[in-house]
Amino acid sequence: MSYVFLLGAVTTFALTVTLMPLVVHFASKKADQPILEYVDQHKGKSGTPTMGGIGFIIPAVAVTLILSRNGLSSGRVAALTTLAYAILGFLDDFLKVKRKDNGGLLPWQKIVGQTLVAAIMGWYCYRVGLTTLRFPFTSVTVDVGLWIIPIVSFVFIAMSNGVNLTDGLDCLATSTVAVYSLVFSVILIALNAYGKADFDLALFSTCILFALIGFAIFNSSPAKIFMGDTGSLALGGAAAAMGVFSENIIISGILGITFVLSCISVIIQVGVFKLRKRRVFLMAPFHHHLEKKGWSEPRIVALYVAMTAICGIACVTGTLGFQI
Repeated sequence: MSYVFLLGAVTTFALTVTLMPLVVHFASKKADQPILEYVDQHKGKSGTPTMGGIGFIIPAVAVTLILSRNGLSSGRVAALTTLAYAILGFLDDFLKVKRKDNGGLLPWQKIVGQTLVAAIMGWYCYRVGLTTLRFPFTSVTVDVGLWIIPIVSFVFIAMSNGVNLTDGLDCLATSTVAVYSLVFSVILIALNAYGKADFDLALFSTCILFALIGFAIFNSSPAKIFMGDTGSLALGGAAAAMGVFSENIIISGILGITFVLSCISVIIQVGVFKLRKRRVFLMAPFHHHLEKKGWSEPRIVALYVAMTAICGIACVTGTLGFQI
């Protein structure tokens, strides 16, 4: 069935590059991205359209649902979860565009939406028996039972926020999630060949990868369009689903090192400022700190991609070497 993966990849890419010009055209008329005033380096990006996530999430989700084979499989659930986060992100983007500011949904509204979807996914994992944690670089597994619900909920909330925070430079979230998806595609396709991974989940990760390759054409510096929360929240949900539904949660944390870095840098910055009235970084998340230090956007993107790729090589070795 390897031809299905190829068909999914080609179809998703073709649909994305076909749909994106239309999204850019219509978004340019109505959906320009408000730029935060304190990000001086981004003043030239004012007026760049947003909501670009529509152009690659729809093809990835649609192709997964059409080509998947096994009813309500983890691959199809992953696609529907991604769509749910995309809808939440779209509401946030829509309000930002309508109000011409960066307000969007209120923080509590966004976290309630994220938590609701995350809790449902935790319950799904418990109900279908996806309760095992696999430890990389070993053959050790632990069945956590009912504890999988809070663990999965945390992973989805953390990953969706991590990707959202990382989406601050042209093609940064796009490229890092693409490498993340590439690694999971390799792992899942290889495990599926031995009957140890869900076919539809492998298809899903492949579709996300090629949707992002298509979107990168329009999101590379200088970006013609931003993915917005429509894309970043959806990609966070997709990234979490790959790790959670394959029972490789720990691997997803290692592979998502740049998302972890974004979250931790913000937590440290806010925490230290509240306690000691001083800043650890010139600006958070960390990629903005590097900008303030004089790094160009392509250089930062290259660093983040390299970090993800290095972790990815380790993850492939540490997973396939012990699970096959």
